[in-house]
Amino acid sequence: MLRRVLPPLFGVAIAVVSTISLAGRPAGGALADTVDYVVIVGAAGLRWDDVDPINTPTLWRMAEEGSIGSLSVRSAHQPTCPADGWLTMGAGNFAAWHQGETTGPCPPVNVQIGRPDNLGANLPDQRSVVSYNKEKLPWGAVPGALAESVRCTVAVGSGAAVAAARPFGRVDRYEPTLPANVSDLLDDCVLSIVDAGTVTGEGPERRSAARQIDRSLARVLDDRPARSLILVAGVSDTEPQTRLHVAIAHGNGWQRGWLTSASTGRDGYLQLVDIAPTALVALGKPVPHGLFTGQSASSVRGRPDDLKAAVTAPSDADKEAGAQRSVASWFFTVLVAAQVLLFAAIVPLLRRARRHALPGGPPALPRRTVAVFEVLLVASALAIPAALVADAVPWWRAGHAGWLFAAVVLVVLALATALVTALRPYRRTLGPIALVAGFSGLVVAVDVLTGAQLQLNGVAGYSALEGGRYAGIGTVGLGVLIAGALLTAGCLAQQVRRAWRPPVVVLVGGIGVMLVGSPYIGADAVGAIALTAGVCIAAAISTGGWLTFARLAWATLAGLAVTAGFAALDLSRPDAERDRLGRFLTALGDGTGGRAVQRAAASSVGALDSPLTVLAIVGAVLVWFALLRPWGGLKRLFGIYPAIRAAMAGIATAAVIGGVLGGSGLDVAGAVAALTVPMAALAALRVLHHASDRTQPPVVPLSVPVPAVAGEEAGDQRHEQGGGVRLSAEVLPWNPVDGAINP
Repeated sequence: MLRRVLPPLFGVAIAVVSTISLAGRPAGGALADTVDYVVIVGAAGLRWDDVDPINTPTLWRMAEEGSIGSLSVRSAHQPTCPADGWLTMGAGNFAAWHQGETTGPCPPVNVQIGRPDNLGANLPDQRSVVSYNKEKLPWGAVPGALAESVRCTVAVGSGAAVAAARPFGRVDRYEPTLPANVSDLLDDCVLSIVDAGTVTGEGPERRSAARQIDRSLARVLDDRPARSLILVAGVSDTEPQTRLHVAIAHGNGWQRGWLTSASTGRDGYLQLVDIAPTALVALGKPVPHGLFTGQSASSVRGRPDDLKAAVTAPSDADKEAGAQRSVASWFFTVLVAAQVLLFAAIVPLLRRARRHALPGGPPALPRRTVAVFEVLLVASALAIPAALVADAVPWWRAGHAGWLFAAVVLVVLALATALVTALRPYRRTLGPIALVAGFSGLVVAVDVLTGAQLQLNGVAGYSALEGGRYAGIGTVGLGVLIAGALLTAGCLAQQVRRAWRPPVVVLVGGIGVMLVGSPYIGADAVGAIALTAGVCIAAAISTGGWLTFARLAWATLAGLAVTAGFAALDLSRPDAERDRLGRFLTALGDGTGGRAVQRAAASSVGALDSPLTVLAIVGAVLVWFALLRPWGGLKRLFGIYPAIRAAMAGIATAAVIGGVLGGSGLDVAGAVAALTVPMAALAALRVLHHASDRTQPPVVPLSVPVPAVAGEEAGDQRHEQGGGVRLSAEVLPWNPVDGAINP
């Protein structure tokens, strides 16, 4: 009884520990003291490579004294043009001007501004813009929400008027340019927004625009009110390509630090939607519930003392993010093409991989040919982990960044493949699966444990320009970790007694759930839920047999318990610290869950044009129409190694759930397929090659007739002695390779 009860109890204990580990949350930066005034100075297109001590001395001084960061200017449209950026900042949510998305260079802010009096202004188009964002866009943004949260606002310039206009179009205090007496204007209201201009073009034109913005900022800095906070933001792009922009906070409590917020979870990164809640929190005003998507910024330590080195970091991040976009596109395209060709070539090998035990059959495949294809399958499965490791090299700084990245990936891939194939376990049937899965999972685990530095703006990670994720594990990393953790669990479970297989799967899977879901590490609650479901399915059938109703019920209850526990822990945190699961449940409670579902569905549909979607579909076709055929070998693999079958069933479950709930379409499944399908094909080749190992070789009989025996006794004798032929005591062995009789 103890042997029967102990393994399930051990599995339950592991699941509980992994769930409790999700309760922690890393401490954020301390909020600065409240101020009496906040001045937001925006400059469309301003980037960190525009800032230097000679051309922009005011910006340089503010960066040295204050807190700095890279600003992601994501809005409801891509790219974020100036009108979209100013509107998003004033809404505290992803908004867009109603002119539609821009395909070429961004137009300047061109809005109609009425002056019914000499004090304020009015935007006649504001009502239609509010209606467009509420009814046509899934974010539920309310333009003017920031202005509605304070008693009075000042706007200088057309862009600032867009940000400061209330939902009905009124701007409380408006000036088209900075007046001669700036101090009197900024003292009028607790919140002032200044449009300092636009930086566009290249060379002398760009430097001249940045210099002009710096002069305007100097006037604001010199005449700022007492006890004030100045926020400088490069509010938008000016060209079709999205970039990272300048973010500076200058005031008491913001000295010499990195800017961060709960919406990014990454030191040195801020979103445009974080500006509005930062201003309100600094003023001591309540943040309107349900209207703002962003979170208040804070300052954290860790910035280099040398300002040049500190400014180089966000500038370098902008270059890396810009290079990542094009390089990632062709990398995954080449990977998909290579794996599709490899899968097409492997099908005829599968049909001939099984050795025939009778003379006259087709000759066996040359072992060298099989060995070459096995190495190619290992290399293709290691491609994504190799790309992740390659991001440790600053390839984006080179003149030909794409070629350098390709060279680094090939070197890493060659070394990893050589290491895997040289190890002794590689000779075993499950050896390649265990080694490749263990190496891939370890690469992702080490990266997330060290802050996911390789995934941020990495080719195999996520981009800060997209605004979907800034910290933790990304979509591709989640797929690799799911496949690596469950395949490793299956290989380890296959080595222990049947009763202990579920605890082994739960142990390895619990570690994966902790890595994915913990706010300290992966920070992906949805991914943790998906992996939990996969672990439950894998543990349920790891001992063999089918997924019976009882097993499915226990697996479902275990998965729901872990999910409910994590949901409760997430809901117990403050609103600003909740993950996607907690925010979604909160949205369901206040009646806005439909928008969250709409955004997830739109994100999934938008992700269907990814190369990983093609890889997921091609991998599924290969598995269904080749590997699972009677000649494909996968069924034989599953029959001999039930823990591997359980692992692959769990992988499929986790990949589907992670993609659907995470709004990433088939990207998770594509990353899973890139690792799992080549390993399944390799293992199928090996089990087919050894399919006749236990078959006794036939003997060559001597033609000696057996005396006839009547009745049932005769039939039994013929059956035992080979159908009427007496077997000779001398056995001439038959060679199964070439069908010849050995002399």
